[in-house]
Amino acid sequence: MSDDRLSAGAKRHTGVEILLAGEQDLAELLALMRDYCDFYEVSPADEQLLALSQALIDDPRREGMQLLARDDRGAPLGFATLYWSWSTSRAARLGTMNDLFVIAEARGLRVGERLIEACLERCAEHGAELMEWQTARTNTTAQALYDRVSGRREEWISYSLNVPRS
Repeated sequence: MSDDRLSAGAKRHTGVEILLAGEQDLAELLALMRDYCDFYEVSPADEQLLALSQALIDDPRREGMQLLARDDRGAPLGFATLYWSWSTSRAARLGTMNDLFVIAEARGLRVGERLIEACLERCAEHGAELMEWQTARTNTTAQALYDRVSGRREEWISYSLNVPRS
């Protein structure tokens, strides 16, 4: 999306609407998710990304949700993915903001802040005590945003294992 496609409202930091993503949003959401994956240099198949979104659309109370930011003309500006989980150490529900992405042309317009605020609101509605997220060590732009919204840097070290397929 070129900068001239952003509405005047979005350029003035107004007119940004955050909506729960639905089936009608899948094509635009897929394009945003593909840009997000390209940023992190990963390439899941479109069918896998759509299946992820569909699972969230089908069961937002148990699985989580995706939120879509649009300008006042309806053009997509970014998205966030929020999953539900539990914390044994807190004995409480938590939300994990697994993805946050804003198109390059809309960065600096507070779209990321608006998506984070909307995720926090959804966490409160869901009874979560905490919202957590991660970012790459090299993603200093995102880290600056998270510092601006008073996100706490944690001391945990993340690990992962691929699940063997039979």
